[in-house]
Amino acid sequence: MKTDLLKIAIIDNDGAIGGIYNQYFQENDQYQLLGTYSSIHELLSNFGRSHPDIIICEAMLNGISGIDGLNYFFRKNKDLKVLMMSKTNDFNLIKDAFKNGASGYLIKPITKDRLYNALNTLKQHGIALELDVAKKIIDSFQSKSYDAFSKKENEIIELLTQGFTYKMIADKLFVTPSAVNFHIQNIYVKLNVNSKSEALRKIKEMEMQQLSAA
Repeated sequence: MKTDLLKIAIIDNDGAIGGIYNQYFQENDQYQLLGTYSSIHELLSNFGRSHPDIIICEAMLNGISGIDGLNYFFRKNKDLKVLMMSKTNDFNLIKDAFKNGASGYLIKPITKDRLYNALNTLKQHGIALELDVAKKIIDSFQSKSYDAFSKKENEIIELLTQGFTYKMIADKLFVTPSAVNFHIQNIYVKLNVNSKSEALRKIKEMEMQQLSAA
């Protein structure tokens, strides 16, 4: 066996899938599958003997979650690359994974081609993002719009959340301050608030609801 193969360890709580991973890595000249583990603890117990280069880890696990496991992995080897995976394209999971140091995120079920595409991309560029995951991240940073408000009201809401004053909003939208005030009053009525601070709090709550539903 080649000594320059990148060593892969997989943590997956689906016990029936270990054989599939073994098939994926048969007759491969770039990667060596060290083993398939059912928990963070099981891999950590074997870490001294295995020394993986890349860990592919389920985000939701019994005991220590895959997200929390990232910290344990990096204590063992700060240069490790970790690909997280889960059955759901959940923005909060994706965000927490990258916040804690993951190098990529895969949505299950994972085919052989998708797995190798991710590993090859990770090897070449240091990060692996599939289209669905990238879209979820991009969508979360794009301007939000709310059905209860008109197009102009949504534009004003977006600028309010960015810290614009009423005069700055008027200049930005090429309207008069009185026009901005008119739209602001309509926004207050629809939000059932009486001040800018209350409006911003309500808008933040609406934004969080949209992210949770996404």
